[in-house]
Amino acid sequence: MTTLARSADTLTRDALAVLQPGFTGTEAPDWLLRRLGEGLTSVGLFGRNVHSPEQLAALNTRLRAETDGILIAIDEEGGDVTRLEVRGGSSFPGNLALGAVDDPGLTQAVARELGRRLADCGVNLNWAPSADVNSNPGNPVIGVRSFGSDPALVARHTAAYVRGMQSAGVAACTKHFPGHGDTAVDSHHDMPRIDAGLDTLQARELVPFKAAVDAGTKAVMSAHILVPALDDDLPATLSPAALHGLLRAPVAAGGLGFDGLIVTDAVEMQAIAATYGIERGSVLAVAAGADAICVGGGLADEHTVLRLRDALVDAVRSGALSEERLADAAARVRALSQWTRDTAQWIRTPGETAAAPYRTAAATASGTAADPEVGLRAARRALRLTAGSTPYEPLRTPAYVAAFTPVANIAVGDETPWGVAAELARLLPGTDTGSFSAARAAETGTPAMISNVLREAADRRIVAVVRDVHRHPWMADALAALIAARPDTVVVEMGVPQAPPTGALHIATHGAARVCGRAAAEVITGDDAGR
Repeated sequence: MTTLARSADTLTRDALAVLQPGFTGTEAPDWLLRRLGEGLTSVGLFGRNVHSPEQLAALNTRLRAETDGILIAIDEEGGDVTRLEVRGGSSFPGNLALGAVDDPGLTQAVARELGRRLADCGVNLNWAPSADVNSNPGNPVIGVRSFGSDPALVARHTAAYVRGMQSAGVAACTKHFPGHGDTAVDSHHDMPRIDAGLDTLQARELVPFKAAVDAGTKAVMSAHILVPALDDDLPATLSPAALHGLLRAPVAAGGLGFDGLIVTDAVEMQAIAATYGIERGSVLAVAAGADAICVGGGLADEHTVLRLRDALVDAVRSGALSEERLADAAARVRALSQWTRDTAQWIRTPGETAAAPYRTAAATASGTAADPEVGLRAARRALRLTAGSTPYEPLRTPAYVAAFTPVANIAVGDETPWGVAAELARLLPGTDTGSFSAARAAETGTPAMISNVLREAADRRIVAVVRDVHRHPWMADALAALIAARPDTVVVEMGVPQAPPTGALHIATHGAARVCGRAAAEVITGDDAGR
């Protein structure tokens, strides 16, 4: 093999190494296995790839058979954003619930248990936690995914989450740098902009990221947001000033001093794809200082992988991207891969089948036993109850659940069930539910929609379930009309609680995870079992 050929092969392997692609199905496709043999080092898992823990463990065993150093990443925040339990709802409350409790020890324990479950399935990189300070209550994409609106609170819980996750041998990827909390636009659809000055960024957005770096986060994910205080032209994912000049720069020089892996948010999101295209966007991201390109939430095929691989190789050959920068990025990916091998040491008992759960030396060495109920305990502690003017009497007979359902953002997805209906039906058999949307309100009008609720409920108590009622005027109008007609209605707010509490009992769950619904149902029915 000639020197030129060896150089070309190395370049191709480096280009593949910096990609974190997704794929479809619950088994590894042949094209993915081939590319793993050619230098691909990472894959990203989504809800479509997960049927059960046993299936996921078998899938990851097959992937690891191709290359033991593979990084298997997943977007498992817990709470509203779950892939591990995408079809049933999460066993763990999300960040806002943990922030409402404000017990960093509990946050660390929740993250450790979540990390243990991921590790048991063979996952070793989690695109979490969200370290965004939710300073804009109208934020359409962060909301309950944030620990809260106070930078110091978000910082201490971000650090606790990182420590807990990594104690299980799963690398944390803190996101969305430099902070997505003060936005009114979802970067899945368009380019958000934050006009805060540098002093505000230092005092607000960057505080949790500094805490994450100090806690040893192995990775940081960049956000597709334009922050003129850092860069007038380029979003953070593509900005050398944001990634190299701020995130990487030494603390003494005013930076965060982060030396781990920088991962981009998905490049097929419209903030990048519609403005720069995924090929150019990927090249600009790596040139700016990103080490890994996340792609595959929407584009999950071999052709996309080859397009991005070839774009990176061509950029080096044309001089648009330095070979040294690409090599450095690939080296950082491989370094994290080595950390997962050294830390986790994926082990099985002789004779176990490929579908048997993994166990990790890191989780065993931590000295902490599995704690399957920690998520439910946290969800119960996160509840905030506001009683109406008359004493609340728990429901003892079947209820009617009126779920006022907003359109889910892409990060949350619409596959995962939410609400309290399933849990109430378990405690009060015969409970029915109806789902009401903005489209239905527009089609029939609010009075007609509420009349329909009252007709379907008949003489049963109504439980109204809302999500971010302050962001949805149609929902606020419907709730007000319902309370006027039936003052004994119980209201469960499963988003960010901002509107004044209403109803005979108002329950703020601080998230829509399955365990949040269970905790609320226990209060509604007076079922204190297990508390």
